Amino acid sequence: MGFAETTASKKVSQNFTTPIPSGILTPDTVKTSIGTFNFFDGLPDKASAKLAYENLDFIHAYETFLSLMPAASIEMLRQGHTKMGVDDYNEVMLMSPLESNPIFLTGNTDTVYGSVFFDLSKTGPLVINIPAGLGPGTINDAFFRFVADTGAPGPDRGKGGKYLILGPSDQEPSDSKDYFVFRSPTYSNWLIMRAFLDKNGSPDKAVQSYKSDLHIYPYRLKDSQPKMKFIEAGDLVFNTVHANNFQFFVELNEVIQREPINFLDPEIRGLASSIGMEKGVPFNPPPALRSTMEEAVQVGVAYARSEMTRPRDRSAYLYDGKQWTTPFVGGSHEWLRDGGKGGRNLDARAMYFWLATVNTPAMVLEMPGVGSQYGLIATDSQKKFLNGGKNYRLNLPANIPAKDFWSFVVYDPQTRSELQTTQALPSKNSKRDKDILINDDGSVDLYFGPKAPNGKASNWIQTIPEKGWFALLRLYGPLESWFDESWQPNDIQRLD
Repeated sequence: MGFAETTASKKVSQNFTTPIPSGILTPDTVKTSIGTFNFFDGLPDKASAKLAYENLDFIHAYETFLSLMPAASIEMLRQGHTKMGVDDYNEVMLMSPLESNPIFLTGNTDTVYGSVFFDLSKTGPLVINIPAGLGPGTINDAFFRFVADTGAPGPDRGKGGKYLILGPSDQEPSDSKDYFVFRSPTYSNWLIMRAFLDKNGSPDKAVQSYKSDLHIYPYRLKDSQPKMKFIEAGDLVFNTVHANNFQFFVELNEVIQREPINFLDPEIRGLASSIGMEKGVPFNPPPALRSTMEEAVQVGVAYARSEMTRPRDRSAYLYDGKQWTTPFVGGSHEWLRDGGKGGRNLDARAMYFWLATVNTPAMVLEMPGVGSQYGLIATDSQKKFLNGGKNYRLNLPANIPAKDFWSFVVYDPQTRSELQTTQALPSKNSKRDKDILINDDGSVDLYFGPKAPNGKASNWIQTIPEKGWFALLRLYGPLESWFDESWQPNDIQRLD
């Protein structure tokens, strides 16, 4: 919004007995980008007061949408699991791999997901027995805050072990010395695990590891553990993405009503309650407020889509003069500026959760050979959005810095999920795709377009005419040359 243009009455400063600083006075007419305000000696007329209140409602709704997006996002992940019959601590959704049918924010096609939601208000302290060698896992709370890592980035360091997760008010058992103990500030939590394909690109060993060695149970049932259930869902049709209309607030209200009141600080709670979402209070905004909230979401969506694909924060760009950006702006899983001195980077947090799921330090810390790193690209070398009806080439220089493997996945800008084409997996993966052609200099060319170029089908990812696309480069076990930038991916070049 622009600066207010004001028209001051010449009489304003003439009705005082002492000199009054002009900066504390309100003119009779104030023109702004949201409309004109009219006053009599600083007193707003009825229309001006109405406009001011409507704008305040809009601001509250807009800020609620952006600030509490993480909570609505993980809530819809939970609801998506529930609709597929995965709604208890001992029920695991397996995606081996995740294909393009599910609507799932920037999921990858390259690892075997094991996904579990659990409610600590029902289970009490919960034991999660992680198998050795399973791969990186993360537990996030109902506001998508980090609770714990498992696997190589976690305290078991890939050797497996027992984790004990406590709820907000659970008492830690006296005999917990053999557990990695963590406390969550919320009841609902998400455990997302990733297991790797074998050397032949098959998921079978990973799936068997989940089914034979993963055990989750309430601590109180440690001597009579319930049987685990596994539901294959990687190719099924279901949605896990929050709404981009008024329904967003309905989804968010589910979280506010379920979770302990202190899971949000009073300031954030006050923001939500200012537009009718308060724990223990029915959510039923009047029609005028509902309309304002709907509009606020649409403006928030416009901002989020802009920040995702054309960020104005220069620190989002990985390299000078290139189009590659980072999903994790600022290098902090808490989105803190300068270690907290600059507060929280709310824009960076909103952009991330508009685009992605899973919050862990392992995605931002420099840990050569451990975890994963990401590069996002949505525009070509001419700074134009990627068009599914056009043909492109990406050159990845030799010695791609990934100890385990690298992948490149194409996504739909509308759903921020895998692009749906005749290819079940809109991606290339150095472990799974053994037929990828490698250039004489060791580099790899990937091709994108409606049809495969002659002789290059093994390096081609299909795109759809009249649809845009963006992509993520993933490095599993990233090496030092990624962090010191001595290796850099090239920009995507349009071929026609």
